This record gives sequence, C-alpha cells and structure tokens, in this order.
Amino acid sequence: MPGASAGLAGWDPGPPFMNKAPGKPPPPQQNWSDLRPRVLSAAVLISVVALCIFLGGIVVATLVALMVAGAYFEWEVMICAEPPKWRGYVIMVLLALASLGYALGGFEAGLLMVGLAVLASLFAVDRWHRYAYRAPGVLFLGGAAMAFLGLRGDTLNGVYATVFLAAVIWATDSGAYFIGRQVGGAKLSPGISPSKTWSGAIAGLVSGTVVGLIVWVMVTDSPYWIGIMISALLSVSAQVGDLAESAVKRWFTVKDSGDIIPGHGGILDRVDSLMVGAIVLFAVGAWHAGIDQAAVGVLIW
Repeated sequence: MPGASAGLAGWDPGPPFMNKAPGKPPPPQQNWSDLRPRVLSAAVLISVVALCIFLGGIVVATLVALMVAGAYFEWEVMICAEPPKWRGYVIMVLLALASLGYALGGFEAGLLMVGLAVLASLFAVDRWHRYAYRAPGVLFLGGAAMAFLGLRGDTLNGVYATVFLAAVIWATDSGAYFIGRQVGGAKLSPGISPSKTWSGAIAGLVSGTVVGLIVWVMVTDSPYWIGIMISALLSVSAQVGDLAESAVKRWFTVKDSGDIIPGHGGILDRVDSLMVGAIVLFAVGAWHAGIDQAAVGVLIW
C-alpha cells in the first residue's frame, strides 16, 4: 500500500513485552515493602483492642470514642477537601460522647448523642455537593459505635461475641490481602478499587469463615452450620464495607483516608470492615433475642 512503509517507519511499538505473541501473562510483581509496618501495626492494634474488649465498660467505650472521633475527622477532611472547621469538631465531640454516654447512661443515652450529632451535621450543610455527605458519615459511625458497644455489653457472652466479630473481620482482611497479592488474577471491581481481586475476595471469605468457625466452637455449643453462616455473612459484609469505602475515596479522589497507622493508612481504612461487621452482627443478635440481648442472640441458638 502506497506510503505504508513510510507511515510505519515512525511507529513506536511500545515496551518490548507488547511485541510478543499473546500467551500467559507474567506473574505480577508485588511490592511487599509495606508488610513489616503493616504487621507491626496490626499486632499493636489487635493487642489494644483485645485488652479493651476484655476490660469492657468505660475502657472499651473510650477506645470506641477515640476510634469514631478519629474516623470522622478523616471523613470530614475527605469529603470537604480541607481540615475540619468548628462544625466538624462539634460533630466529632458528639460522636465521642455517644460512646461514653453509652457506657455511663446506657443505650438510650448513646443514641441521644448520635441523634444530636446527626442534627448538627444537617445544620452544617453549606456546600451541598460535598457537605451533604456529613450526615451519612455520622449515621454510619454513630450506628457502628452503638452496635459494637451493644454487642460487648457487660457480660461474658458480650466478650465472646465481640471476639468472634473481630476474629472474622481480621481473618477476612488478612486472607484477602496476602492471597490477593500473591495470586492476583481477575479484578473484583477495577473501577472502584484496582488492587482488589476475586482471588483475594474468595480467600478472605474462606479464611474469615474458617477462623470464625474455630472461635464459634470454642465459645458456644450452638450448631456448627449457624456459625458457618454467620461467619460467612460477616466476611462478605466486611468486604462490601471495604469496597464501599474505596468507592467513596475514589469519588473524592483520595487514596487513603489518612496516614496515622503505618502500613494501613487512616483509622477509617482500618476499621471500615469492623464497623460494617458490628452493625450486621448486632442486627442479627437483636433480631434473634432483642436489643438488650444482642450477644446472646448471636451465640445461643
């Protein structure tokens, strides 16, 4: 064809691997440089959370208060693209007081403070396209705090239920992280989170369910199949929650919600799955045995 050779003469074929015949793609080269700080941070977090769960009362409520206040700080920065103003700090304080109010005055006191935080967020909408996300964030964080504390309660069953919750969530996260990075493969949702794969999602489901079942048989005599179902439900819920946070971060063009936890990013990055799991597990327990007996409703069938 006339002029074809001249047109091809200046054509850049791209990187060398693009010129090879189609075949099996090379295995992904994974960067594990964040593994050491990730493991060390996880060890510290697990130890602190486990101790607070065991102690209960005002101790675990203080931990949850710090967690939701810090997570809301990151949420405010993410949706507003600037540090919080006084309205944001008011909401943070109200969310923290909700957790402390639960420990000191019961579920109703905690819900009252969450309601005030939601009300404050509604009056703080001054740029609708961004600040309208305040109220959903407050509802999620406040609801998760009440769910977690409602599960823990002040009984031994509460300790068992929250340990079961934490074990499933952390096993899910760990399985998805390690297997997903090592195996790679088809992307779970490349438009939302390019790093998540189907292999990681399946590994997370399997590891979360297996670890959940192990804890289940240690803390209750209820049927195995119920433990498997609840563990699988928690694992899937945790991954959906993590994917939802990734969608929000992508919408606001943010990679991590923060950088306070080495190897993990922000507080919200670390606890999003745990918060969703707490809401789901509390809902299961409350449906089965009532709000005041959520831990019993989870464990005794």
